[in-house]
Amino acid sequence: MIRILTIDDSAFMRKALQLMLESDPEIKVIGSARDGEEGVRKVKELRPDIITLDIEMPRMGGLEALDLIMKEAPTPVLVVSSLTTEGAKVTLEALDRGAVDFIPKTQSFVAIDITNIKGDLIEKIKTIARKERRRRFMRPETVKRPSIKPSGTGGTATEQPAAKSQDEKIYDLSMFSPRALSIGVSTGGPPVVQKIISSLPENFPMPIFIAQHMPGSFTKSFAQRLNELSKVSVKEAEDGEEAKRGVVYVGRGGDHLILQRRGIRQIIRLSKEPANLLYHPSADVLFKSVAELYGGQNLSLILTGMGRDGVIGLREIYKRGGKILAQNEETCIVYGMPKAAVDEKLAHAVLSVDGLIRSLATISGK
Repeated sequence: MIRILTIDDSAFMRKALQLMLESDPEIKVIGSARDGEEGVRKVKELRPDIITLDIEMPRMGGLEALDLIMKEAPTPVLVVSSLTTEGAKVTLEALDRGAVDFIPKTQSFVAIDITNIKGDLIEKIKTIARKERRRRFMRPETVKRPSIKPSGTGGTATEQPAAKSQDEKIYDLSMFSPRALSIGVSTGGPPVVQKIISSLPENFPMPIFIAQHMPGSFTKSFAQRLNELSKVSVKEAEDGEEAKRGVVYVGRGGDHLILQRRGIRQIIRLSKEPANLLYHPSADVLFKSVAELYGGQNLSLILTGMGRDGVIGLREIYKRGGKILAQNEETCIVYGMPKAAVDEKLAHAVLSVDGLIRSLATISGK
């Protein structure tokens, strides 16, 4: 049984979350709190498996409560966030402080909204709970990362035990000359993307394209936050603009991020088609478009996230000779998207976040 504590000043929200969560027989809401102060106390008393946390509350707000929870009783936290610009900024701050993901809501949160997020909420709860249970039962000294020997030329990589991250081998890209870096990422992604992008030098020699599963009201704030913390320029992608070296383009929530050729220029297109895909932007759509445009001169990262989005596009990149690096299970919030690539033997290396950063550094001077 997955034990949940809900912290929210709205009685309606507490009841709505309980009804959604307990519709699944494997989930039980063991308690609720009306503000951050009561919530921190109940976390210590009840020791839940996962917490849902509102941000705007009286007495003690969500960010302050989150800091205390992470310090005094570390527990996976899902932030309940409004779909507003201000809500996006605060949610991104919460993710940076240790929350694992967020649940979007509208201001009204009427019955149709509840129905729309119920399946996603339960899937996130179950996935995070499985990850946490594996972490608790695995001792650090026994966690081994697989040795990966990529086919073809352009680098080698061997992972070391998790306890020796400073000795971790990297994937040497010094003999590879990519013209683009594309990234597919979902649950748990913002802090990982932030760490990777903020590590890049100002003269990074190619455009970077990011398909992060995120609502449309969040992606601009996400891009602005990355821009403030990074040496490279970061912006939300705009339809029709030319892709430039050293600029990071964050796909707009609600649209696919697609690259097309126009003469000698590489042009960004935003499209709602194909409309039948679960995610907009979709990593599959991004990866397929960069495979078609850049051929084998593309480097792709597949990072933390639920499901299999990205694997279809990665097949095209792999076939054309591009390089694919996957985030390892130990550093993923959810080892879904990277696992799909690894299971299909598409990843040239499986690395920690630090390993990915150090690998990118081998090409940054070109």
